This record gives sequence, C-alpha cells and structure tokens, in this order.
Amino acid sequence: MSVDYGLLTIDLKNMNRIDQAFTDKKDHLLNVYFTAGYPNLNDTLTIAKNLQEGGADLIEIGLPFSDPVADGPTIQESSTKALQNGMNLKLLFEQLKDLRKEVNVPVLLMGYINPVLQYGFEAFCAKCQEVGIDGLILPDLPMYEYEELYKDVLEKYGLYNVFLITPQTSEERIRKIDELSKGFIYMVSSASTTGAKTGISANQVAYFERVKAIHLKNKLLIGFGISNHETFTKACEYADGAIVGSAFIKLLADDPSSENIKQYIQSLKTPQS
Repeated sequence: MSVDYGLLTIDLKNMNRIDQAFTDKKDHLLNVYFTAGYPNLNDTLTIAKNLQEGGADLIEIGLPFSDPVADGPTIQESSTKALQNGMNLKLLFEQLKDLRKEVNVPVLLMGYINPVLQYGFEAFCAKCQEVGIDGLILPDLPMYEYEELYKDVLEKYGLYNVFLITPQTSEERIRKIDELSKGFIYMVSSASTTGAKTGISANQVAYFERVKAIHLKNKLLIGFGISNHETFTKACEYADGAIVGSAFIKLLADDPSSENIKQYIQSLKTPQS
C-alpha cells in the first residue's frame, strides 16, 4: 500500500517503523532505554514487551560494554551487571528472535562501535534486520567513517543510523548530521554523562531553542536528564519527544515487575496527583 502526496509517494508497507511512529504520532513521543541482560540475563524481551504495553513509543536496547565512557554511573553499573550475567551480542540476538511476535513499536540498539566491529559490522546489521531492529545509535562512530564505510551497509539492511548532537555541536555540523540522518536526531541535553537530573536549566532551554530555530528536516528527541512527567513535557516543548534512560534503569534495579514498569511509563505521560 502506498499513499501519494503530490510528488512524494510513501510506501507504507516498507516504511521503517521509526518513520511510522512519527507519522502516527506528531509529538510527545517517548523513547525508553534499558540495558540488555539487566537486571537479569533473560529479562530483555519481557521488559520490551512491558514498555510497549505501558505506552512507550520507541524502545532503545543498550549493548553492555566494559568501558562505557559516555554513560553515567547508573548505566555503567547496569552494563557491568549485564556482562556479569553473561550477556553478549550472540545471546542478545537469540533473545530477540521472537521480538516481532511480541513488540510492534520501533526498536533500536544503542552501544559502542567496538563490540559491533568485533562481531563483524555487516554480520551485525544482517542479524538486526533478521530480528526486526529498526535503527542503531553508535555514539562513538565518527561521521566520516559512517559516510565512507558503513552507510551503504546500513541502508542495505534497512537500518537507520541515529546521530547525537550536544550543546557544543556547531550549526554547520548539526546541518551535516541532519543531511545524513533518517528517522530522528538524538539531542543530548547537556555535555555531561548520562543520568537523571532534577530539572531543565535555562542554559539547556537556550540550546533547545537554538536548535529548534535551525528548522531541521529530521525529528528531534531530547535525552539525558529526563526522569519524570515535568522534564518529559518540558523537553517536548522543544522537540518531538524525549528519551528516558537512567531513571528507568534505577526503577528496574528497585522493582522490575511488569506492573511497576507500566505504571512508570504512564506516569511520564500523565501528570500525577
């Protein structure tokens, strides 16, 4: 099935699920990150299913790595625990083989490039396509290497590569990232490592407004520091949605039950009395 919008024809059947999510919902999209194999080795698919049932619009599964330099202590600890549990890429793909029997929303894998290269970049992408992954977030993949070495491989397997921008990213680079991107751009709210913050500062708002004024063609999701309804809705004033990571990892550490996950996701979207 396709829809004709004048000169633009969109093939709905072959549309990447990330594009579909932004087509179906125009704003306030919620993307939730968790680490594969945490808190328990075989929790990955169950957590993804509970996130969808709770109302998450996108899901980001973290690939645990021994040296996660961009992550704050909460995600670092979850990564260490997942590795101790025995998580690795081969096992993750085995766990995700029934992903699309359980989960319909877009799913991205986020991690560092080193384990992906050790697995074999094309083999990794082929496995992603096989289990139904929609995109990758590889923060330490240089833009030049993406263009020269990996872009064609990702496109071959129908995967979107999501780039990150920070308050220090120049307008020239932001425009270049926008040109190369599909799906959305991950807008890091601050230059610090990941971690839930108490609120959104005036400096962050100025940065959000600066990026919004560039009028990028891609959607924007704001991440780092989103933890509750207040920070989620504030971020959504300046972007198409927001990403929750460390706050959700903390919840999993305290109580990973299905009901607790669903209640938390709903609390992000709905003001609590």
